[in-house]
Amino acid sequence: MEKRAFQEFENKVCVITGGAGVIGSSIVSALAALGMKTVILDINKELAEKVAAEIQTKTGAEVFGLEANVLSRESLEDAKKQIHEKFGRISYLINGAGGNSPKATTQVETMDESNKDDWEKTFFGLQMEGFDWVFDLNFKGTLLPSMVLGKDMVEDGSGAILNISSMNSFKPLTKIPAYSAAKSAVNNFTEWLSVHLAKTGVRVNAIAPGFFLTNQNRFLLVDEKSGEPTARGQKIISNTPMGRYGEVDELQGTVLYLLSDLSQFVTGIVIPVDGGYSAFGGV
Repeated sequence: MEKRAFQEFENKVCVITGGAGVIGSSIVSALAALGMKTVILDINKELAEKVAAEIQTKTGAEVFGLEANVLSRESLEDAKKQIHEKFGRISYLINGAGGNSPKATTQVETMDESNKDDWEKTFFGLQMEGFDWVFDLNFKGTLLPSMVLGKDMVEDGSGAILNISSMNSFKPLTKIPAYSAAKSAVNNFTEWLSVHLAKTGVRVNAIAPGFFLTNQNRFLLVDEKSGEPTARGQKIISNTPMGRYGEVDELQGTVLYLLSDLSQFVTGIVIPVDGGYSAFGGV
């Protein structure tokens, strides 16, 4: 019988960190609909369990919500043990945990005569604890789960790791130096690990979403009182040729491609999903 597209996903186990978030839950829904056994790892246990139950009800697939801290090896090892007991060995890992912090975000886009003496609003007023938090979550929170949860795939000689990067990694945006730099580190790590694991049968790739409204960036892009785009949000839309934010479900196709056998000879790449933002020169 002819093989169906994505048939290899059936009854395989995929773990997604940060899976209870806006982007993560959309990806989980797509995987579950194809028969994947999916594990949502999230620092928020109640939310992970709630999202898992909702997707399981909607798709009929097996979805498991589990508390885990992506910055704790002990927490990840404990999660891995529970996953093995409930579902079996891990075939796919999506590193989706990430986010930005107001403490690592400047209040002004650039310094000029009007604000150069107001240090607190500029780069010089940022707090190191904000940088530490952003780098730890985005970079180390990709590194450590790959170390702990990627072993199953190497031992089994097959599988795929998918990292969630950002368009900020290619073109650093104003105001968010820590997030942009951390995501650039994720890109570099994606390439490094793909080479390191290339002969093991495990592929490593990433996607770089453009602008999608999430819980992490909403405070920068939408006016809390009016619900209208901020000046920054409008600038983003104007520089995205499709003229809108992405819908999170529009990431699903690229994710499925990079995890599936359709991309068996693809490793070490970062695919933008950005409505043309990276191709646009501004005029």
